[in-house]
Amino acid sequence: MKPAGTVRVAAVQYLQKRIYSVEEFLDTVRYFVKVGASYQADFIVFPEFFSLQLLSFQPLTPDEAIAKLTDDTELLKKALQDMALQYHINIIGGAHPRRVSSDRVENQSDIFLRDGAIHQQAKIHPTPSEVETWQVRGGNELPVIATDCGKIGVLICYDVEFPELARHLVDQGAMIIFVPFCTDERQGYLRVRYCAQARAVENQCYIVMAGNVGQLPNVVNMDMQYAQSCILTPCDFPFARDGIAAETTPNVEAVIMADLCLNTLDAARNTGTVQNLKDRRHDLYQIKWMAPDEITNSVRQDDCE
Repeated sequence: MKPAGTVRVAAVQYLQKRIYSVEEFLDTVRYFVKVGASYQADFIVFPEFFSLQLLSFQPLTPDEAIAKLTDDTELLKKALQDMALQYHINIIGGAHPRRVSSDRVENQSDIFLRDGAIHQQAKIHPTPSEVETWQVRGGNELPVIATDCGKIGVLICYDVEFPELARHLVDQGAMIIFVPFCTDERQGYLRVRYCAQARAVENQCYIVMAGNVGQLPNVVNMDMQYAQSCILTPCDFPFARDGIAAETTPNVEAVIMADLCLNTLDAARNTGTVQNLKDRRHDLYQIKWMAPDEITNSVRQDDCE
């Protein structure tokens, strides 16, 4: 039984390998959703780019891949929304690049709540390889998402390496931040992992990371994957000794789970050994998050200069 007052989270370390149909992909996703639901998980998170497995049975150029993933988006959204409702679980549906207008490609995550609602979060900072391969452009908004287990946020891979983003989510009330990621080798993975742990400490919040393992040799920019998915906590007495609530063995397909207590976060923030959020020097520094129209006006002004 799940302890009272806790949120149970599950992270899927997803094995990338060649498949032969959309149905095979959805069957695999459904399997993991059912596993999470059978263990009474409130959330299950899939990795960034896990849906690029759909390209493995029909090798495509980068432009063709974007068109294919964009075409498949509605089918995937309907399937995952149905799973969230059927299995009564909130699903963080990884992320993949899709065309959002004739001249704009974004790397977007869909979040499916078990009440039927769907939210989207675009990656704010595309990596150099995403820009080079798919011409991905960064999103401009980072709201929290209200769920039946409190407010959450989503930072896609590289975004967790920018501390102002996690702080912005926590300032809006997020207590759990989900990080679907995709890294090809250990150095890249550790950049994401170390930054995620720092975000958990400095914001006194929980971070849930889910990544890919395996190879997709016929899919551009997905040759190999390295991951050790994990569920991270602040480092203080009420939490795990090393700030790790759960972690996988590296580079094997797996599901991990942990029970996270939001009241413990509140107590740590107010009476912990250190109180990072309370002790900030607002008299010395502040972060101003620009509204989308301010960003547009700023870009136009820069273009004129």
